[in-house]
Amino acid sequence: MQALYFNHFGGPEVLKYGPVSAPQLTATTLFVKPTYIGLNFADIYRRRGTYHLEPHTPMIDGYEGLGEVVAVGTAVSDFTVGERVLFVDVPFANAELVAVPSDHAIRVPAQIDDQTAASIGLQGLTADFLAHDLAQNQPNDRVLIHGISGGVGQLLTQILIADGVQVYGVASTEAKRQLALSLGAKQVFLRQSDWASAYTAAFDTVFDGAGVTLPLSLNLIHPRGRVVFYGMAGGNPPKIDPIDLMAGSKSLMTGDLWDFLVDANSRQQRADRLFKYVLNGQIMVNQPTIYPLAEGAKAHTALETGQVAGKILLRP
Repeated sequence: MQALYFNHFGGPEVLKYGPVSAPQLTATTLFVKPTYIGLNFADIYRRRGTYHLEPHTPMIDGYEGLGEVVAVGTAVSDFTVGERVLFVDVPFANAELVAVPSDHAIRVPAQIDDQTAASIGLQGLTADFLAHDLAQNQPNDRVLIHGISGGVGQLLTQILIADGVQVYGVASTEAKRQLALSLGAKQVFLRQSDWASAYTAAFDTVFDGAGVTLPLSLNLIHPRGRVVFYGMAGGNPPKIDPIDLMAGSKSLMTGDLWDFLVDANSRQQRADRLFKYVLNGQIMVNQPTIYPLAEGAKAHTALETGQVAGKILLRP
């Protein structure tokens, strides 16, 4: 089979496209032929060698995708050939064929098309987890999202608005600012502008996926507020003294989605909750940017340099 692979860590230039050995079908796995494969910042970190990557020779990145079941293991009774499934935590996804453990496969409603389903997989489940497991906001709460126009930010914005929360955000360009406003955000600030001083202690929750902005985020929440830390897209965060948090009764929340996707039922139930927002018209997914899998290096560069707002998909 053909795959996007690399032999050593580095920049996008280390990625190659060519033939590799196909995976083995075990009793409890499915063979899925991906229609679309999701690209995420975690894939950038893996390619650089700074994030966990499952051993494989050569190294193959990618953990999420959507496609058709083309074979099932002998012990699999709940999936059949021809079904469409989504997966969000299966290694070696940057390939024409992926071995998916049957308890990691997620069924997608027929009313949701391939591009939409692939665009909301990992990022949508992440947004759902941030909103409902960590932040737990109430209607009319005021929240701010750093990087509001990113893949997670767009979905999180719409989930929170559907839940009755007032959403503000920070974006890096005017185009990304307008995108977030079109999704229903009340106000979106340009990152380089002097906006923060007027919003000290103004928010119930700040969602911070940038990392380096944690001190600012803590300054923006009021006493008893929460900062939800979920990523380091802007760099590693500075150390935070818990005594400083105590002084304002402020909370720093964080977590790992994989501690909540613990079995087949938890995956499907959370995905169904996410799909319900889409089916109710409460989540609108902007057209993803699609690259051929063979041009994966270009896709990595686009994501790394902020050329694209929203989801990037790779197509075998």
